[in-house]
Parts: sequence; C-alpha cells; structure tokens
Amino acid sequence: MTDQIEFVEVGPRDGLQNEAVLISTEDKLALINGVIDAGARRIEVTSFVNLNRVPQMADAEAVCAGLPVREDMTYIGLVLNRRGAERALSTGRIDQLGAVAVATDTFAMANQGQTSKESVEAAKDIIALAKAEGRTAQCTIAAAFGCPFEGEVPDQRVIEMAVAIAEAGPVEIALADTIGVGNPTHVARLVAQIHREVNLLPVRVHFHNTRNTGLANVWAAVLAGATVVDASLGGLGGCPFAPGAAGNVPSEDVVYMLERAGISTGMHLERLIETSIWLSEIMGRKLPGMVAQSPPFPKVA
Repeated sequence: MTDQIEFVEVGPRDGLQNEAVLISTEDKLALINGVIDAGARRIEVTSFVNLNRVPQMADAEAVCAGLPVREDMTYIGLVLNRRGAERALSTGRIDQLGAVAVATDTFAMANQGQTSKESVEAAKDIIALAKAEGRTAQCTIAAAFGCPFEGEVPDQRVIEMAVAIAEAGPVEIALADTIGVGNPTHVARLVAQIHREVNLLPVRVHFHNTRNTGLANVWAAVLAGATVVDASLGGLGGCPFAPGAAGNVPSEDVVYMLERAGISTGMHLERLIETSIWLSEIMGRKLPGMVAQSPPFPKVA
C-alpha cells in the first residue's frame, strides 16, 4: 500500500455543476483560494461545456482569468470535445485538460451526445491536442462501476476503454463511480486490473457517495494501487445527466480517513474544515461532509 496519494479537489466544478442556485464567480474563486490555502495543488476549476445545459459553468473564462498565478498549481478544465478543449486552452490558464469517456452508449449520448466508442476517440483527440499545445491531459471513464440507464457495466468493457485511451498518452486514467453504485470488492478488482493493463500508468479514482459507500471505496481503491483521489469540499456534487447521482466523497472526510491511517495527502485538515464551513454558509445549508460537523480529534491543545 502506498504511504501517500495525490489529492485532487473537484468542488469548483463537479461540486457546483448540479446546483440550482448560481454561485458567483467571486465565490468560486474564494473556494479555489480556500482549498489552495488548505494544501490542494491540483484543482478541477471549471468545465468548458454548453452553458445552456450546465449554466453553473457559464463563467468558465472569468474563473480562469481570476485564478492565482502560482508555479506550484495544476489547474484542470473538464472538456467533452475539441471545441471545449480549444476554449480551455485559449484562456492561457488551464494546465491540464480533463477528458471524459463514458462506459455505456446510453449515458454517453445523454452526457455528451455521442456513443461510448466515439467518446473514447474524442478523449484521445483531446489528449493529443493538449500535448501539441504543451499541456497535459487526463481521462476519466464515467459510469465505470454502473450506469443509470443500462445497469451493470462489464469490467472488460472498462479495461478495453482504458487500454485504448492509455495509448494516447494521458498522465493518468480515472475510474468514476458516477452514480455511487460501486462496492469495495468491485473497486479493488477493477483498479488492480486497470493498473496492470495500462502498464502501471497512474490510476485516479472519483467516487460519489449516493449509497454511503464512497469512503469505503476510496480505501479499497488505495489498497488496490490507486495513487490519485478526487474529492469535493463538503461532499457537494452530482451530474445533470445521470439520474440519482448524489454528492462526491467529501474532501475533509477523505483527508481525515487517509491521514489518520498514515497515508499523506498533502492537505491541512483544519484549514479544509474552515473552508467547508464557509462553503456551507455560501450554499445556505448544511453540507453532507461529516468531519466538518464533528468535534476535532485529537483535540487541539
């Protein structure tokens, strides 16, 4: 088992994209600065998608313009096609493109208007474009553990997709439990298989906590060899095109669990909790994350 993982904060994008109340650009930037202060060095800051379908991300360029200039940061922009990739690159502030391939045809059509196979080809094109422009790219396989429309997804289907995408040269392959149906046994098996088949290319994991198995799945993934973990501050999140997709695993809960187990995340838990409490005030409600609602342990002297 690894003694450290790379933490990726996805709250500014995945955490907010499904919220009904529009969050201001200023508050998005405050959120980004808050998690930077807490130690995050890779952040999914926005997505470059159809603003009519995902209005919460309509200010993508404005968010990028306000990002702090730091040499130690990797700012990620999620993109679904070449047009989105070109928008992201034109800001001059996105360091890494996040492509998405979808494991089933029905969800791929709902999410990005293409078949599963076409989503793989689009992801490979996005990766090539990023490399040509001197940037990096990664790819997430969505619905890797189950689809809201087609149900069970065969492991072999996900493995074949990962192998095809790996040939394009992404920095990592991510497995996303988009609707939170994964279980630790399935997660451990698929992470280990993907890790072997992509010639030890890093495996990143992205879990939603719809059925309260998210933290258990993070733990199983890390034990199986995943070295990069996504999480969203406060546990916010969801997908507009995946019925039943609830929030992500909360950043503060993931950090607490891993750090207490001796696995370094590079994050400062107290600052993360402070930012989570601030975010709950911005959202006007209690957020799903548990650690921010609990007394500190061990108690600070």
